[in-house]
Amino acid sequence: MFDLVILGAGESGTGAALLAKARGLRVFVSDKGSIAEANRKEMESAGIPFEENGHSEEVILRAAEVVKSPGIPENLLLIQQIRAKGIPVIDELEFAFRYSRAKFIGITGSNGKTTTTLLCHHLMQQCGFRVALAGNVGKSLARQVINESADWYVVEISSFQLDGLKDFRNHIAILTNITPDHLDRYEYKFENYIRSKFRIIQNQNQADYFITSGEDPVTSQELISAKVPGKLLKAGLNQLSTPELYASNSALHFRLAGQTPWQLPLAELPLSGTHNQMNSLMAIAAVLLAGGMPEAIREGVKSFRNAPHRCETIAAIKGIRFVNDSKATNVDSVKYAFSAFEKPIVWIAGGVDKGNDYSELDQAVKEKVKALICLGRDNEKLQKHFSPMLPIIRETTSVEELISMALELAEAGDTVLLSPACASFDLFRNYEDRGEQFRAAVMEAAKRLSNINQPVQ
Repeated sequence: MFDLVILGAGESGTGAALLAKARGLRVFVSDKGSIAEANRKEMESAGIPFEENGHSEEVILRAAEVVKSPGIPENLLLIQQIRAKGIPVIDELEFAFRYSRAKFIGITGSNGKTTTTLLCHHLMQQCGFRVALAGNVGKSLARQVINESADWYVVEISSFQLDGLKDFRNHIAILTNITPDHLDRYEYKFENYIRSKFRIIQNQNQADYFITSGEDPVTSQELISAKVPGKLLKAGLNQLSTPELYASNSALHFRLAGQTPWQLPLAELPLSGTHNQMNSLMAIAAVLLAGGMPEAIREGVKSFRNAPHRCETIAAIKGIRFVNDSKATNVDSVKYAFSAFEKPIVWIAGGVDKGNDYSELDQAVKEKVKALICLGRDNEKLQKHFSPMLPIIRETTSVEELISMALELAEAGDTVLLSPACASFDLFRNYEDRGEQFRAAVMEAAKRLSNINQPVQ
């Protein structure tokens, strides 16, 4: 019998296994697929027993506790069997939290959480904090806790990870927004997904902070009945409704209790769009609450660079701008992307639908989109919805063919926008793989045509 069985040997699973071994626990790792060579070598070196390409149920069902990869769904028969036997199932973040002495800034939301997390972490570094990045980005929390050197962690937490938390406490919690996403994992019930997101504030106390949007209708409705243990701060674009954290036409304004009012000119923000003004308000507020100094924050903002695959201009070919927004895996993200462009759009969408309501995009599609290219194995839902309003709809499963189609359909001044609104797992390993393949195909086309221009700003 093992003290801990870990299902999944990715970054989080391997990190949890190494932490468990370091703390003297009897640990076993099981992965239904093949384990990456680097992770396999780490476990072998540490003397951690593991298996791959299948699960040994007789071993797993005798575990004292199970750490489950966030990617494993609850309706999997093995998970149901584990729970039926009363074996606790937790997330790697929960396991690592038990051994950490640090404070946590936890960030979740349907959109903007990665940008907010990266900005927050960058600013904490620039302010001189001993801080590390964990969760959905960076190294696993468990791996970093083994020889802990951080006083703070900035942690991006997905809804799947939130579902596996029990005692994990965020000293500062950020919820960017809530829009329908991953409904296939929540019995297609939006209320289940909403409750999952609000787990970001569980275990907080009166000394903690909860920063969220004062303009997101779903969050605002849930706040009517939700119990918020910590101090609630709302960010918005209207001083009257969100006087503590708001964006005006010229600056971001911070009027936090006990601190001198401060503002940051919008001209100094490296991120465009009102949605990124909201992300910046929340990230900067968290750093201020942690004790960061305004001038250090101002300098940190200037040097920030966002992660790839988020409305990232790759190149211009024959005057046509190619933009990689592969991270846009839900409808709301696509709405943000559309709002950033005024020129006609050749839109690339498709993949694994997550219960999307595409009608939310109708107005923007009618106003801005001239053609749709469906990239995925099953494009029926996309085609059925948009065919009445778009005269040109093509489909493909090849990224190379996709670029040829885009060059045929677009003309100088247009934008070719990869903003899929769907998960990527039908054709790609993940959204990063989809974005990288798109980037490579665009660059290859540019090279072939010998007509590449500098990226459009």
